[in-house]
Amino acid sequence: MFSNEPSRVPEKSSLLPSAFSVPEPRPSRPQSRVARFLRFTTLALVITGGLLVSVPVFTNSIIRSKLKATTSNSTVSSPDLCPQTDVLIPNANYDLWNTIGKEISTSAFKDAAIDWLSGAIQVETEMFDDMGPVDEDPRWENRLLFHEYLEKTFPLVHSVLKLEKVNKYGLLYTWQGSDASLKPGLLMAHFDVVPVNPETISEWAYPPYSGHFDGESIWGRGSSDDKSGLIGTVGAIEILLQQGFEPTRTFVAAFGFDEEAGGPRGARELAATILERYGENSFSFIIDEGGGFSEQYGTVFATPGVAEKGSMNVELDVSTPGGHSSVPPEHTSIGVLSALLVHLENHPFEVHIDRSTSTYQLFQCFAEYGTTLPSALRNAIKRSADSDEALRDAENILFQNQVFKSLVGTTQAADIIHGGVKSNALPEQAWAIVNHRIATTSSVNATMKHDAELFLPLAKEFGLTFFAFGELLSLPAPDEVKGSLNITSAIGLDPAPVTPTSLDRDGVSTPYQFLSGTIKATYNTHRGLQGNDNIFVGPGMPTGNTDTKYYWPLSDHIFRYKHQNGGTGAHTVNESLSADSLLEMIRFFVTFILNADELNDL
Repeated sequence: MFSNEPSRVPEKSSLLPSAFSVPEPRPSRPQSRVARFLRFTTLALVITGGLLVSVPVFTNSIIRSKLKATTSNSTVSSPDLCPQTDVLIPNANYDLWNTIGKEISTSAFKDAAIDWLSGAIQVETEMFDDMGPVDEDPRWENRLLFHEYLEKTFPLVHSVLKLEKVNKYGLLYTWQGSDASLKPGLLMAHFDVVPVNPETISEWAYPPYSGHFDGESIWGRGSSDDKSGLIGTVGAIEILLQQGFEPTRTFVAAFGFDEEAGGPRGARELAATILERYGENSFSFIIDEGGGFSEQYGTVFATPGVAEKGSMNVELDVSTPGGHSSVPPEHTSIGVLSALLVHLENHPFEVHIDRSTSTYQLFQCFAEYGTTLPSALRNAIKRSADSDEALRDAENILFQNQVFKSLVGTTQAADIIHGGVKSNALPEQAWAIVNHRIATTSSVNATMKHDAELFLPLAKEFGLTFFAFGELLSLPAPDEVKGSLNITSAIGLDPAPVTPTSLDRDGVSTPYQFLSGTIKATYNTHRGLQGNDNIFVGPGMPTGNTDTKYYWPLSDHIFRYKHQNGGTGAHTVNESLSADSLLEMIRFFVTFILNADELNDL
């Protein structure tokens, strides 16, 4: 009934709770529970959306052919709730990987990596929503300075890889592999940043574009979102080139320059160029910014994003006759709009946990491996696989926390409202904008249908001609018309396709297993650990939309993950990233590239 072409989403939310304290059956201090919950925040980790399927992982034969095992037994973990893949390290390139790993651990490399990110932060690449065409608005020109910085800082990357500039500022690198039969891999990041509010500069511990290193962390805008991701990727390629590595698989790197405004000039144009060149479903995998890892419920979990919620803005426009405020009607346009918004908030979307989502799968992982998960919730989740009653029990516990309830379902938030021009003049118009974040089990059209049906009774009650998304739904008799209501949406994005987390039909490992094993290998190596149980991997989801929304046709396997541990202040004051986190991120991308280069089944 209602159709809407997907478009861009204007912003990305990246700071979210990654875990929360679940209340026991008889909570005594709800305020302290909330406070405990709010302490646990991390960059874009969490827990909604995605297709849940049974997750077999690498078969023993695949593992044995790929690994120099770090344990005596190379077996796959077996719990039904959250199967795990073993540590995955390079085989053919094991010596190279080991050499690079030792170099990353040196103080000289640490100093170089700090300088890489510090220098990138010092190039101000702020993104404003009102920036004009790239050939007209001078505020884009600082992107050229960033290009120059990369060329100077990473000489081997720029002498070996092919570099193309798309729509003047987008960076498209091609690292040609020797085997054209293998699908290439796509590495993504963006180098624009949200602006720094001049009124908050005094609140920064160090100047926001200083790239200051205080002995522990690198400070400045972009240190967490997302220049660290770009530097981690390019730095990994540079060190691989220094060691003479030549890939078998082709790798493409695409770096956008306007992600913080939705990517219409950067990622959209980069994706179109790549799609025209390679075609649909031409890439083995895509990896972009997103989740990381942190301790949750007493256990370290990594949560690579395998899905994204949809988004749309709905504008409500109410028009009523004007006049002098001394002779008002029963309801002014502002009064009608207020009633509509109250009705909206009093009738939120019905929310239930769906077993077909990655939300459910991730909480199965928490129930299986989270050592401090409350027993009532653990038992409910474990029983819920076969019991609807247990699933409702789990909901009743989880939904005591409004944040988690919001992550599971479609949300609605009245964010902007306007009406009236003078205190003694009846307002002829009043309007508001409602933002929806659409559950992965829903759609833009379903959300539009919901809103139309929600407002129809009130439109009739107030005697309003009612248009919903271009369709006339209510027309009072001519002598009963008291005004009009028109709801529209110029921006709409359906939920992203869900990345598979299981073996394919032929029992061949998918990129999710390869990513999971790479995460475990990186985590262990960086800490000198062995074994498969130091970190567990479950499917997550960032709450906002990344540049990957333009790349959906290119691969069925899209991950929002950059192995970040820590990082604070994204989109606000005192953004920073620890040097250790940066080094581990570089180690991750080195391991990721080498593993991907050896797995022919991807």
